[in-house]
Amino acid sequence: MSFSEIPPPPEEEPGQDAPFLRGRTPGPQSRSWLTRAARTGAPMGKRRDSGARPGFGSIVYASAKGSNVLDVDGNRYVDLAAGFGALLLGHAHPSLLRTLEFQAGRLLQALGDVYPSEPKIALMDRLVELHPNHAAQVIFGQSGADAVSAALKTAVLHTGRSGVIAFEGAYHGLSYGPLAACGLRAGYREPFAEQLNRQVNFVPYPRDPAGAEVVLQRVRQLLESESIGAVLIEPVLGRGGCLVPPGSFLPELGRATRERGALLIADEIWTGLGRAGRLFHSRRDDFFPDLVCLGKGLGGGVPISALLGDSRIMGAWAREPEVVETSTFAGAPLSCACAIATLDVITREHLPQRAASLGESFRAALAEAVAGRPGVEVRGEGLMVGIDLGERPGAGQALQRALLERGYITSTGGGRREVLVLTPPLTIAERLLQGFVPELAAALRSTVP
Repeated sequence: MSFSEIPPPPEEEPGQDAPFLRGRTPGPQSRSWLTRAARTGAPMGKRRDSGARPGFGSIVYASAKGSNVLDVDGNRYVDLAAGFGALLLGHAHPSLLRTLEFQAGRLLQALGDVYPSEPKIALMDRLVELHPNHAAQVIFGQSGADAVSAALKTAVLHTGRSGVIAFEGAYHGLSYGPLAACGLRAGYREPFAEQLNRQVNFVPYPRDPAGAEVVLQRVRQLLESESIGAVLIEPVLGRGGCLVPPGSFLPELGRATRERGALLIADEIWTGLGRAGRLFHSRRDDFFPDLVCLGKGLGGGVPISALLGDSRIMGAWAREPEVVETSTFAGAPLSCACAIATLDVITREHLPQRAASLGESFRAALAEAVAGRPGVEVRGEGLMVGIDLGERPGAGQALQRALLERGYITSTGGGRREVLVLTPPLTIAERLLQGFVPELAAALRSTVP
């Protein structure tokens, strides 16, 4: 399918404009704000004595609409990162703003599971309807890591086993349960290793059918130990570089897992709700994972996450003595109302289908733009796209900076930040993606030899 055959967004809205830069980025206002940020924010792994200027190559957001971001210097950017993929509807979608205003004036907070709110129960009903087995049940959280933590706990309760199989390059969040299964960078885990689950086994993420068979064989060997209660996987490896496994891999992995009485957990926090071209990217014909984690885009930009699973599995939480998974703001009325509004827009505007068709054409155009460059590969699913720059550590970051100077916000991935990651709003105008392609080619010429 060509770009011209892709239907436009159902509602053409403001916020679909080309970049407009008043000067070189970062501008003076961004530099001023970022100097303050460097003083008051923890360094998060960045050496304070490195000599680097605070906020070099960075901007500070001031406002946003649709697919556009304005920084504090008045520069306008096209947002191809969309809050690390969380803003499925773009910035300030009208349906979401109406819901925020209505719900904020009605009820901000209830009392968790003791006295729940109408929006919380309504959202549970809505999510269960999406599950192939309508006897499913839900646990809410505030972040994707919360959903993964709840899934790992559910697996322990259901199977009685604490062991986990995870994948190299995977990222599931940095709270302690998911951190133990974080294969993206060892440095994220190592300082806290003594406090993490020691029964996590990492296997390679498959890139091709031959590699998939090797991985499946290794998984089967690990499952024979009878200590494994869960296999945790991203249907498309997200921060690890947008790797897409062979189509038969997930069902085969599910069969191997279930044969040994373990649970397959699909981390659909990035891929789910249309980002990768399907409502659930892990669904294959009659196959569906035992547990599915949703987050990022579920609230349209408002923090909320959910674990969805068959009631026969989720029923493991009913036991003596009491065991619970909750927090004060998990399933808050405002977040739940926004999630319902987001699901309404995703369904009404057929955004998974749009992401699938538009993403296919976008990746094809990008592949043509990088053709002939050794080691450079375009891959992904839907509007979850990775441009792997090969054996060039840090090249994704360099390309990210060059594109920012051209008015495009992107993110990076891969264990050595060698991948440029593109996760634009699912509502982005086709012409903005078309305009990005030659800018990428020009930025590549200036940054990647």
